[in-house]
Amino acid sequence: MAGHQPPWGPPPAPPPAPPQVPPYGLPSPGPGYGPRYQYVPARRPPRRSAGGTIAGIIGALAVVGVLTVLGLTAFGRVAGGAGAGPGAGGGPVRQAAAGTDRKLYASGSLTSVRCRLPAIAAGAESMRRFMNTLSDCLDGSWKSQFGRIGAPFDPPRRVFWEQPGRSPCGNYPSPGASAFYCPANNTMYVGLRDVVATSGDEPLSHYAVFARVIAHEYGHHVQDSAGILERGNRLMQSEDVTARNEASRRIELQAQCLAGAFLGAERDSLPMTRAQYEALMADVRGRGDDRRPVAERDHGSGRHYAGWVARGFRGRGLGVCNTWTVPASAVS
Repeated sequence: MAGHQPPWGPPPAPPPAPPQVPPYGLPSPGPGYGPRYQYVPARRPPRRSAGGTIAGIIGALAVVGVLTVLGLTAFGRVAGGAGAGPGAGGGPVRQAAAGTDRKLYASGSLTSVRCRLPAIAAGAESMRRFMNTLSDCLDGSWKSQFGRIGAPFDPPRRVFWEQPGRSPCGNYPSPGASAFYCPANNTMYVGLRDVVATSGDEPLSHYAVFARVIAHEYGHHVQDSAGILERGNRLMQSEDVTARNEASRRIELQAQCLAGAFLGAERDSLPMTRAQYEALMADVRGRGDDRRPVAERDHGSGRHYAGWVARGFRGRGLGVCNTWTVPASAVS
């Protein structure tokens, strides 16, 4: 299979608060789905870029499926803003994209690091080995990509949990939660058993289902490190819930695409059978916001949730992952 690219592609309501970043998660929960993680400012020392300002907030967590605490902490580490791009100027979301990092989008495809993952066997320790090896591959892949554009990149820390614990972004696990990224301490948190349980107990041979979880959370760290989230931060503070949700969808779907880009770059060293690829697509389709009206979706429909993974997987270059310049209909 080496070199083969698959062709197929209610509890009490929370108290009133100032405009708040919509919750993040896979899939997004409806009202009353348990506790939410609290906002925590990033603890990294402030750093200025050539044109960036220091901005930071943490996205709240959804608690069904794979969770993400998304740090909207923008350090603009990559100098220079992107041009408006196709369709820019057509609304506040696209106008905000004018400052997103052009260099990362123009940096070409990820270079394979010849990632070799161990097979996953039953038990937490086997999953831990899998996750650590995969994270090492992600570290090498994204560090190389940022180096290509002359930008610094510090890999995230990792906590792979078996027992309940505490992070600066909240306690874990939450009901249905399997993973999140906390920008307050630049750490990915993943439950070694939870990641299987929240997949519907997917067969362990379908490794890409679990690899996508890690690569998605890593994608949020990439977004944060590249300064892409500075504009998202501004939009997420809008009083217009529709605008906030659209910005959230663009952020989440971009993380999906970045995960797909990594898996695509490693397609020779991490080949997938048709069954493995279809299991991956079925898993992500099942994590969409389809039960909500479009204006209330903060992650996107199952079709788009899977579609942006496939787009990154098949795409040539990270430019295909620029969710900020596509029409709203492409991120609904």
